[in-house]
Amino acid sequence: NRKAELERMVKPFMLRRTKEAVLDELPDKTEIYQTVQLTDDEMAMYEVMRRKAEDLLLADRKEEKISFNTLAEITKLRQAACSPKILDRHWHGKSSKIEAIVEALEPIVESGDAALVFSQFTSFLTLVKEALDRENIPYLYIDGSVPVRERILMVEKFQNNLCPVFLISLKAGGLGLNLTRANYVFHLDPWWNPAIEQQATDRAHRIGQQRAVTVYHMLAANTIEEKIKRMHERKRDLAESILEGTDVSSKMTGEELLELVSKDSNI
Repeated sequence: NRKAELERMVKPFMLRRTKEAVLDELPDKTEIYQTVQLTDDEMAMYEVMRRKAEDLLLADRKEEKISFNTLAEITKLRQAACSPKILDRHWHGKSSKIEAIVEALEPIVESGDAALVFSQFTSFLTLVKEALDRENIPYLYIDGSVPVRERILMVEKFQNNLCPVFLISLKAGGLGLNLTRANYVFHLDPWWNPAIEQQATDRAHRIGQQRAVTVYHMLAANTIEEKIKRMHERKRDLAESILEGTDVSSKMTGEELLELVSKDSNI
């Protein structure tokens, strides 16, 4: 009843023009959530970071606030789910997610297709670049430090089929790029707001795309990444039922953050 009442109240203020509603000519898009199993060593490091973040959140709850140090620790936890080497450059163990993306890109490049690879962490993309260099997989790279003129040249190179892989910082590549040469999109880590990921995917799935697009969301198993995905599903259901496609973001509470880092929590 409350949901229906809220919908009645906000409906006069909403104008919905979703891409799917106005662009019948767009090809199909398939979303795949791929779970990556971390090694025991990776999980051990992750668990140390998780406990530290949980302790800070419990202390913050007593103070009825969320400290900057806590937010920084949660960011480190998310980085640990990507690769321990982001936090420890002397890490000599495996980076399971990097191995997974390299393994996924190899047949795409061999078949003549093209892929966009997004991450919110430039430090993680640096590690991916190093892995692609070792495997002799050619790529282009954009983050917020790349000048506009150089960015335009790289987009032209990609669109002209001169390089099959484009690594892009999520913040730098969410808008303003037309990359319809790509028919594969990889999100290496989940963003808090799924609308940002959607905007990034739309660099490939847009007017001018002639082929079906496959989107992979790579999630480290048994980590905060899987819980962020479940949080997305819960909040998206509410947002879609009330706001009918309008982009919505909300400030997360301390309790929600604690749910994300607690070991046995199910959102």
